[in-house]
Amino acid sequence: MSFARTALLMAAMTALFLFFGLMLGGEAGMLIALLVAAGLNFMAYWRADKIVLSMHGAREVTKHDAPELVSIVERLSRRAGLPMPKVYIVDDAQPNAFATGRNPENAAVAATTGLLRLLSHDEVEGVMAHELAHVKNRDTLTMTITATIAGAISMLANFALFFGGNRNNPLGIIGTILMMILAPMAAMLVQMAISRTREFAADREGAEICGQPLALASALARLHQGARTTVSERAEQNPATAHMFIVNPLSGRSFDSLFSTHPRMEERIMRLEDMAERGGFTRPARGRSAGSSVPETHTSGKSRGPWG
Repeated sequence: MSFARTALLMAAMTALFLFFGLMLGGEAGMLIALLVAAGLNFMAYWRADKIVLSMHGAREVTKHDAPELVSIVERLSRRAGLPMPKVYIVDDAQPNAFATGRNPENAAVAATTGLLRLLSHDEVEGVMAHELAHVKNRDTLTMTITATIAGAISMLANFALFFGGNRNNPLGIIGTILMMILAPMAAMLVQMAISRTREFAADREGAEICGQPLALASALARLHQGARTTVSERAEQNPATAHMFIVNPLSGRSFDSLFSTHPRMEERIMRLEDMAERGGFTRPARGRSAGSSVPETHTSGKSRGPWG
């Protein structure tokens, strides 16, 4: 069902692209934008992973550099039936993680130093399983293509702004102005809907991969709180990548709204807890009581993670 919904949303994005391109720039404007979008898609397909990793200053690690983290990813990859992805660490105090890559054979997962300091071993497993679920479902490619189409729609709006749009537009000049405003907003809404859909799916499949829905629920609660209180400068400089992270990395956007890239955290946690009850999972996250989604309160500055 989630794949069908994602396909429908992407079809809606494409329809928006074609419609607004025709209305704003006419056939010539739509053709130019289409050619540019094709070029961007080609570049995104082959280079998106390297671009995103570079944006966030990620460094690749091996078992020699980060033995526990790499071992976790290696073990979970086997469970998921995936090739071993490259593993990266981002030097960022904000606890977060993301995955990138055009397919499972060219995938990478990244965790911030803040995440490794904050979470327990079981919680890190839950987060990495979530990211591997994105890889398995090829969500990173889906989101890259969707973002590119959304960017093309915004480009068409700018084209209309500078060149006056399609003078034969049956809606007239007022209609053109309205579409210049509404086109990027409509594209963003579809993009956010796709992102939210894939986060729920990755939570579910990630919990199945690690076998610990409660550990992932606990990790999400901790990461949500950490992202709200710790600003990530790199994320603020690159807001277009926000949807790739397991929790929203942008300051001032931790609340759920019409334009949020992520679903409500309370709902994500509730679904995982319901999954644990229905599925008979018995292995809770370390350091927390089973069935509780509220993270423990830390009274010292010491790290609770195994990488501290």
